[in-house]
Amino acid sequence: MMKLLKTSSLLLPLFLFSCTTAHVIEKESPSVVANTTTEQLTASVISSADETSLTSAIKPVKLTSITNQSCAIGKVRLTANFAAGRMDECKRVAENEFDIILVPENTPINSSPWYAFKIQAEQNTDIKITMRVRGDNHRYPPKISRDGKTWQLQKYKIKGKRLIMKVTASPKPIIIAAQEIINNQYYVDWAKKLTDENSFTHSVLGLSTQGRPIYKIESRNPQTNEWVIILGRQHPPEVTGALALFPFVETLLSSSELSNYFLRKYNVLVIPNINPDGVDAGNWRSNANGLDLNRDWVDFTQVETRLINDYLQHLVAQGQKIKFAIDFHSTKSDIFYTMPVDYGIEKAYFVRHWLAELDRQMPNFNVVLRPGNNPDLGVSKQYFSDKFGIHAITYEMGDNTDRTKIKLIAFKSANILMINMLSDVDHDKQ
Repeated sequence: MMKLLKTSSLLLPLFLFSCTTAHVIEKESPSVVANTTTEQLTASVISSADETSLTSAIKPVKLTSITNQSCAIGKVRLTANFAAGRMDECKRVAENEFDIILVPENTPINSSPWYAFKIQAEQNTDIKITMRVRGDNHRYPPKISRDGKTWQLQKYKIKGKRLIMKVTASPKPIIIAAQEIINNQYYVDWAKKLTDENSFTHSVLGLSTQGRPIYKIESRNPQTNEWVIILGRQHPPEVTGALALFPFVETLLSSSELSNYFLRKYNVLVIPNINPDGVDAGNWRSNANGLDLNRDWVDFTQVETRLINDYLQHLVAQGQKIKFAIDFHSTKSDIFYTMPVDYGIEKAYFVRHWLAELDRQMPNFNVVLRPGNNPDLGVSKQYFSDKFGIHAITYEMGDNTDRTKIKLIAFKSANILMINMLSDVDHDKQ
């Protein structure tokens, strides 16, 4: 089996991200972070999936998002009227100078201030943009795209609570965003390409709170009843989780010899975009009801989580078995949230064996495991372990992790996962 890993080809997602140009930050105060390609802008960012925070105990308070149209007129225009676009409040404060305020959809909330807007001018014009976050700090350094496909880090500086950047606006629109924009249509296009020339299915699982389709991809072999479940995009800004999910799924569902063996023994269910309403709105964290879906895997108050639970219960009622689950997220660093080995789930050391081999094969990548048991928090990892007695992990990629590295980690981890699930190693022993 180890030879198969070496011969499998790397399947890359459609997005390109250029990190070849140095990211320069002009230091004006001690609060400026020196290297945001490897660190967060603020050290106070809470983990996206497994933290025990106030958000699990306090009912969110809905806020009204205000879009000031004074930036959408004149010779230079800033607009956010597109899928995943968001800048909340915008005001022209001087000739070719603009202030933007980012506002959360509810409070309290995880610190993930999302923004995405287009800039266009009648002629080439140098402009200055100052961004502030209402009641919070900046998390994501700005990225710029001139075609909506390739992205580069945009130069900026932080002065106190303000993020300041200078950009040359032109007749051709440019996009500034917190992360690469992966909107709902991108998932549809990706899934169509993935399933067009094989037996995998791409269909609608159900509709979101606002009536948007939630899609599922399935590889189903009638000769087996064991399932691997893959989830993604519960939290809209967590784009690096999506950038990991794409090559991970592509590797599992590839035409490699290893994948062929794997798909004979295991069915695969992928629900890559659980929160299409939040993605479309550019929400920081929530679905259309202002609620964190990854705190709803106990009560299932939201249609998005309820759809998935109902479908899995339907599979089990038909005699199918859920064997392993992965939920893709992003946070300030690369972390694998796991269940404790003494939690009583089957094959207690399976995840440790899998990720230890990933660590061994990637000496330049530090595999960090963080076991945790939070039965009342309502995260998907806990749900899978409690409901089905299996291992489940939250697969977190850092906000600023190199995009090529994210792909390589996903490719390696998917291949090693398949090898481990096909092997006769005793995963009940360390």
